[in-house]
Amino acid sequence: MSGIREPEAPERDVRSDVRGGVASQSGAPERAAGGAWIERSVVLLQYLLPQHAISRLVLKATRARTRWFKNALIRGFLRLYDVNMGEALNEDATRFASFNEFFTRPLKPECRPVDAAPARIVSPVDGRISECGAIHANRLLQAKGRDYTLGELLARQGWARRFEGGTFCTLYLAPNDYHRIHMPAQGELEATVYVPGKLFSVNGATARHVPRLFARNERVLTLFASAAGSFAVVLVGALNVGSMSTAWAGDITPARRRQVWVLPHTPRRLKKGAELGRFNMGSTVILLFEPNRVRLEPWLAAGRRVHVGEAIATFTVADAPGAGTIAGVGASSAPTRPA
Repeated sequence: MSGIREPEAPERDVRSDVRGGVASQSGAPERAAGGAWIERSVVLLQYLLPQHAISRLVLKATRARTRWFKNALIRGFLRLYDVNMGEALNEDATRFASFNEFFTRPLKPECRPVDAAPARIVSPVDGRISECGAIHANRLLQAKGRDYTLGELLARQGWARRFEGGTFCTLYLAPNDYHRIHMPAQGELEATVYVPGKLFSVNGATARHVPRLFARNERVLTLFASAAGSFAVVLVGALNVGSMSTAWAGDITPARRRQVWVLPHTPRRLKKGAELGRFNMGSTVILLFEPNRVRLEPWLAAGRRVHVGEAIATFTVADAPGAGTIAGVGASSAPTRPA
């Protein structure tokens, strides 16, 4: 596939929508009036911020290798967030050459076993389920009272139609989560597409108040083929996300030109659990599957925590793609979480 640049569809200014009614994420209680006002104010501020300039500044700061500076960033982060350094391959946070290397640190081999059952689809990240379920009338649920279209999310790529009436799962990564992204199933890379956009934060408050959040933010689309059908892994950028990268193309963001860009095709087959990419700072991943191909685990619901390698769905077709490893972690018969 050759590098092709396409014009970005214009976005409408919907700041007034932020001042509309409060909608809460599925499974969460409605916010009190005072809390909702604060949430709307914080979200409105994000419309006014130079989002890309801030994220580029964060990129430079997190990759700085000046010892005192990167150690100050790391220690400050550890004071703010509950990070389990006991899982890290290198438990001494100050031994990383930069904050970014600390943030995308590898884990010990035994920490993230991959469910070895061939038909199992595993979580590609550590994080929480934001929303999941069926794609109805070409629309995906963002939060209670808010949705967005499949065509918007996938920048109207021709292959977007494959997922109409299919299944989706949105996973949110908090700052203290492990930030490498892994393959949910075995697949052969078919396409990689950069889609420019805004850089709103992607936490629950923003999802409740920013219309079409995931279809507006900058993102990287990856499409895979398997004997059990096509699936897509969408990396969604956010405020302070310095860059998004894939295992085959390296850093894709920040992009030099903010236009839809189909990257040159790189033939590659990746096993379940193989590293797909990284968030250099955190964000959101959206999984897409074709209709009648997968069955989500019954316990999967908004707010539930998942880990890399944990089974979250099952292929319902006859084929059973092969299992692999996660960053040197051997495949194992990891138990499926009970309902």
